Amino acid sequence: MRYVIEPPPVATVPVVGGGLFPVRRVYCIGRNYAAHAVEMGGDPNREPPFFFQKNPDDLDPSGRFPYPRRSSNVHHEVELAVALAAGGEDIPVERALACVFGYAVAIDMTRRDLQDEAKKLQRPWEIAKAFARSAPIGELVPASAIGHPSRGAVTLAVDGELRQSGDLAQMIWKVPEIVATLSQYFTLAPGDVILTGTPSGVGPVGRGQVMEAAIEGVGRLRVEVV
Repeated sequence: MRYVIEPPPVATVPVVGGGLFPVRRVYCIGRNYAAHAVEMGGDPNREPPFFFQKNPDDLDPSGRFPYPRRSSNVHHEVELAVALAAGGEDIPVERALACVFGYAVAIDMTRRDLQDEAKKLQRPWEIAKAFARSAPIGELVPASAIGHPSRGAVTLAVDGELRQSGDLAQMIWKVPEIVATLSQYFTLAPGDVILTGTPSGVGPVGRGQVMEAAIEGVGRLRVEVV
């Protein structure tokens, strides 16, 4: 059957060593570090996880973040990205890591002013989270090369000033639990990417600034705000 319009290009993320990872869906978990939950007015205890989504082509490996229109308070949130090579429904925790292709450093950019307004009006967050190029991302590193990192420093600096500092070990819900829980609500599949939450210290950036994010054992990511 012929398409009635030209199909849009597949969103992809480059892989260390060559090749492209095709992106199907992007899931994000909220408030997955206790200190960040507190700074956002939430409960630092192990309450049930909640999720939201970004669009596949929001993942942007270009190293440039265009400051979005109609917002004046855009925040950085450094996160571990998990890319899946397999999926399914009701995946057991003990089998979840077998679904993972690899990992990358990502930044969940958030239009905080629009998010705060949406929260106040009890509306969805998509306008604050799922805007164009809202998730700068570095190269994916295959799990076959680095294993499955469960600890390691997570940092983000703006113009050389450290803003965020945490450790993967501080995640309330670990990667296998995130994958297993998501699979209870969605049918996961190869090409899905999960952003796993951010440490405390989120804050605003402006045009002309440079963000430098890093996750120990995974990689580094430098992004110019333009």
